[in-house]
Amino acid sequence: MVLLFALVSPRLALFVLWLFTDLLSRSFESWLVPLLGFFLLPWTTLAYAAMWASSDGVNGFEWFIVVLAFLVDIGAFAGSGSSRRRQASA
Repeated sequence: MVLLFALVSPRLALFVLWLFTDLLSRSFESWLVPLLGFFLLPWTTLAYAAMWASSDGVNGFEWFIVVLAFLVDIGAFAGSGSSRRRQASA
């Protein structure tokens, strides 16, 4: 079910995880990191929490998944910036 929410919006999936599970509190030591991740890097936060849940830690290939999610987040920022510049010049 959370996977379906993630396809719609990673922020929605994070909210559902926070509301109905303790996965975020087990994955992160503080509430501040998931909160910042919600606003700044939602795919990365979601991937880290999912990888943590799979083996009680992020190890080996799981880091590749987290880095891939980070690149998706960065790509979203870069894409939105270039889209705004294109609209401003039109």
